[in-house]
Amino acid sequence: MSGTSCEVAWFSALCDDDYEFLGEPDPRLLSSFEHCRNIVLTAEQGGFDNVLLPSGYGLGIDTLAFAAGMAPLTRRIKLLAAIRCGEMWPPQQARQIATLDQMLGGRLAINIISSDMPGEVMDSAPRYRRTLEFMTILRDLLDGKSIDFAGEFYRLKLAPPRVRMVRGNCPALYFGGLSEAARETAAQQADVFLMWPDRMETVRAIVADLKARAARHGRQLRFGYRVHVIVRETEAEARAAAQRLLSRLDDDEGRQIRQRSLDARSLGVAKQMELRETADDEGYAEEFLWTGIGRARSGCGAAIVGNPDQVLGKLRAYQEAGIEAFILSGYPHATECDLFARHVLPHMAHAQLP
Repeated sequence: MSGTSCEVAWFSALCDDDYEFLGEPDPRLLSSFEHCRNIVLTAEQGGFDNVLLPSGYGLGIDTLAFAAGMAPLTRRIKLLAAIRCGEMWPPQQARQIATLDQMLGGRLAINIISSDMPGEVMDSAPRYRRTLEFMTILRDLLDGKSIDFAGEFYRLKLAPPRVRMVRGNCPALYFGGLSEAARETAAQQADVFLMWPDRMETVRAIVADLKARAARHGRQLRFGYRVHVIVRETEAEARAAAQRLLSRLDDDEGRQIRQRSLDARSLGVAKQMELRETADDEGYAEEFLWTGIGRARSGCGAAIVGNPDQVLGKLRAYQEAGIEAFILSGYPHATECDLFARHVLPHMAHAQLP
């Protein structure tokens, strides 16, 4: 398994999600161009293939504006920019993405998020129907195709924008979601299906289900896994670092942090809560998978905790389950990025996904 290649990405905290102690705001770690820039540059220097730039509204800074600012500052690393479907009219979004890809020399991928818009509450089923239409239009335009589209949410007849993607086609679309509607959307239009932390048997089941769904549409999916990491030279040190991270957390503050997200009511968030509630007394859902982070975070709520060999072994087990891309993070992000880059990344065969 040691020779099996995978994509290894880090996370830049554009959405005010960086702490030394979870739940305790630190002005030094609030999202700013400088702080998030430093995380990306640390990831590039450390040898990561990609970096996720998340998207929020009430928190942090704008994703695509930040990505454009990073274009002249990076040389090798790919940027995985998150966009929320509906925030922008699809043809203009296509032109914006193609322009950004030109600035990055082809080093762009897109994380599609289906969520309520700021000030909007929309039922899950129509929201995913809108997302599927958006993804279909976006892919065709970025592939350089003219479109004649008549859907429930969009009606468009136009040529693609003149500016084109560097490689001539739509970049990889990363997408996640566990509801029936989300899985069907992924099966029809995603390139990489992203999942949040879960027990190994559940990961295998999700991979099998999405492979079958994609096959019914004549497609193939790759699979990504979004998880935090806490790696130290010994397991005892890693566990102590995990406990230190929670040592100043007030439960009420943690609850407020979880509820701030636009996605706080999603099935995926509910599953993260269920994972946390069924963990052991120390917060471990299974060996090396610690759910304590979910006490102060909506969404991805667990970390792989251990020494370098244990963390590496856990990642390789996920690869054997079908995972081809990892999006990792830790607190504080720049510090944990450097630790992972030194202790684990050199032992992984990795490269950007196409």
